[in-house]
Amino acid sequence: MHGPQWLERGMKHVWLPYAQMQTALPPLPAVSTQGRTITLADGSELIDGIASWWTACHGYNHPHIRAAVSDQLGRMPHVMFGGLANAPALTLASRLAAMLPGDLERVFFTDSGSVAVEVAMKMAIQYWLNRGRTGRTKLVAFRGGYHGDTMATMAVCDPEEGMHSLYQGALPEHFIADLPVDASSTRALDALLAQSGDSIAAIIVEPLVQGAGGMLFHSPDVLRTLRTLADRHGVLLILDEIFTGFGRTGSMFACEQAGIVPDIITLSKALTAGTMALAATVARTHVFDAFLSDNPMHALMHGPTFMANAMACACANASLDLFEREDWQERVARIARQMRTELEPCRSLPHVVDVRVMGAIGVVELDRIRDMNALKTALIGQGVWVRPFRHVVYLTPAFNITASELGKLTAAIRTVLAHPV
Repeated sequence: MHGPQWLERGMKHVWLPYAQMQTALPPLPAVSTQGRTITLADGSELIDGIASWWTACHGYNHPHIRAAVSDQLGRMPHVMFGGLANAPALTLASRLAAMLPGDLERVFFTDSGSVAVEVAMKMAIQYWLNRGRTGRTKLVAFRGGYHGDTMATMAVCDPEEGMHSLYQGALPEHFIADLPVDASSTRALDALLAQSGDSIAAIIVEPLVQGAGGMLFHSPDVLRTLRTLADRHGVLLILDEIFTGFGRTGSMFACEQAGIVPDIITLSKALTAGTMALAATVARTHVFDAFLSDNPMHALMHGPTFMANAMACACANASLDLFEREDWQERVARIARQMRTELEPCRSLPHVVDVRVMGAIGVVELDRIRDMNALKTALIGQGVWVRPFRHVVYLTPAFNITASELGKLTAAIRTVLAHPV
């Protein structure tokens, strides 16, 4: 391995994510970011096509967000949220409640998406316990779904999904169904809820896009069907908008395209525009009210140490400022138009089975990727940072990416896929 000393020293001691470290490519030494560009230790630059796992929606080092972090750091970087409150957190909670549809107005802060989903699961199960309905401890989740890597969230991911299949037998068992995309799958889900409704606390789904499951798209009609079935059978509906929230699908929240209100929604990733770790689980009034009681056991007993971190909440407030000031919807629409035009030629390339775009998400699906390391290396050789996974090559760029930068990303994908590795 050749690189700066800190890379060579440190690689002897770190454990990398999602990597078989005996065969994985060594990570590239990033030393700075600006706009949509990552600069490496040797001075070379990569255009980031995935916004650091979909988080950096306004690009890197945005001056408004940087100023908010600096200001908050100088006054109070963190204070515990148990018994104390801070202005950035309460301001953010108020703003999120105002932005979200319906009466989603009680915000529980955490520090990662997986934990936000775990909190949503706990809320849903305890909602029924507090109402005297014991036995409702199961969730309905969907094939192709992904909700996190912690133990509880793994249990509501697709059980055949490669990352988590090893843990079968160690995880709680929930109901995994097909998304209700047609009459047959809708009838099957309706029957499941009718037969097992007394054991089901909630349905959980990623709205419009199942991200880590393969960037799988479905229509708003699916969400309307889920809301109808949840109401018919008296179960809660949880929407995991950790990927889709904050403009990624073309609307601020994906559920808006279906005109529905979930009982609980989870948010993270772009919440702080990729600057700091923060997540939120937001519940409707009737869910929150089920926890109000003279009985202390009816409280939600959860409290991450760094929940409602003041600096992270300041980041999120600054990001929301930018959404209010800038025409992000037109930017996302422009990105979608350009990706449709420039990725469509991939459809005729070897091994490509589909090309699809939704908002600022562009996907080229392959029948297989024979050599993932070679594909990643070839893309880096084109001067872009694109991280294929499973059998998809995808783009989720920052919303302020220029047409020229996006053109380099799409051209790199076309070039590399034209010569399969």
